[in-house]
Amino acid sequence: MLSEPRSGRLAAWGNALLAGFVSPDDAVTAIIGEDAVHRVEGLPGETGPVGLTLALGRLRTLGVTGLRIALPAPGHPLGLSGPPEFNARALDSEEAVVCQGAALGLVPEVYEAGPDGDVHVEVVWHCLAVREAPPADVPSLSEAERELAEALRDATQMLSQLDVAGSGPVAEAAIDAYRARAERGGEVLAPGYPPRAVRVLELAQRVGLLVSVAYENGHGGAVSASEMAARSEALRPVERTARRAQVAAYNAFVEEQERGVR
Repeated sequence: MLSEPRSGRLAAWGNALLAGFVSPDDAVTAIIGEDAVHRVEGLPGETGPVGLTLALGRLRTLGVTGLRIALPAPGHPLGLSGPPEFNARALDSEEAVVCQGAALGLVPEVYEAGPDGDVHVEVVWHCLAVREAPPADVPSLSEAERELAEALRDATQMLSQLDVAGSGPVAEAAIDAYRARAERGGEVLAPGYPPRAVRVLELAQRVGLLVSVAYENGHGGAVSASEMAARSEALRPVERTARRAQVAAYNAFVEEQERGVR
């Protein structure tokens, strides 16, 4: 939850491109981010991997009008609608993009290449058929915002009880990273997204930060195996709420399309 999912960047900037808010070059630059290169494999009409610029243009000609994301976890197929092959691949990657207007989905596979000291990241998006059906367990923005407010309160309280919040160098580094992202508020989502989606995504990232601190910052006050298990059990629904809200925020662009707002 601390890092922006690649599916989120592809969906957000792909939506901005499809709607005419950004140029192809700007969209591709934002999607690639700090990675070296992104390619799309399995795209209808193509015999091999192609670059993002060509791929996004081809998706448009195939009838794609918007992009959603999925952030599934074991036992929680969040944002998915099938078929099993696509769901399994998305679950393995813990993320995917689902096209609106064409029965296609994209799942990233990440590779590290290069010698020690000069390693770079390459991403291949596998294009697969998807089932045209409502995505699983995605809340509305208003639902997500309400749930997040409760989850943030619960997470903060649990961290305090477990003697984890704000303690140790790992927690401090995580909080510093969060603050750096917060200062880049304009980069949270691509142009064209409603302000509420930006607000929900920022809050979801904050809740995700607190959950990550609880999981990663040593054992805190939970010193026994049973106490650590209890902590994981207590934080699981909070993490689930943050993931649901993140999907709702990225998918808000398409939701507005469906309601005729755009």
